[in-house]
Amino acid sequence: MNIWVDADACPAVIKDILYRAAQRSQRTLTLVANQMLRTPPSPLIRAVQVPRGFDVADAYIVEHASTGDLVITADIPLASEALGKGMLVLSPRGERYTADSISERLSIRDMMEELRSAGVDTGGPATFSQADRRAFANALDQILQKARREDGAGRGKVPPLSTS
Repeated sequence: MNIWVDADACPAVIKDILYRAAQRSQRTLTLVANQMLRTPPSPLIRAVQVPRGFDVADAYIVEHASTGDLVITADIPLASEALGKGMLVLSPRGERYTADSISERLSIRDMMEELRSAGVDTGGPATFSQADRRAFANALDQILQKARREDGAGRGKVPPLSTS
């Protein structure tokens, strides 16, 4: 399992958790963005800069990620497409998207888009919190623990991810 990040809107604290997780789990981590990203020096971590444009990073992830890979994104259409290709999807707030939950999330997204285009102020997402950071680290840890068991690669438990 490789880890792919829709990095343009991914909070820095989540990227930091992912850098440590990639090292600890020995998984390849690829951050995709339309801007230059700084990443820690590691053969497991790379950043891909794609051209600016609507959903260019999303298209890159869908084209290059494989079945069973993990995609980190808050983008609901990308999450839906990744799930359709057999990838695991986790939001930066720790919500695990599934085939069962994504249809409802798409409907809500579409409804909010209609309201905004009609001029209704729908507000924005809640401020990113410590609880969001913990939820993400815990969900990521569960996914990586399960992948390690399935790979048969581990000789023991991977240490839990730190949220600090």
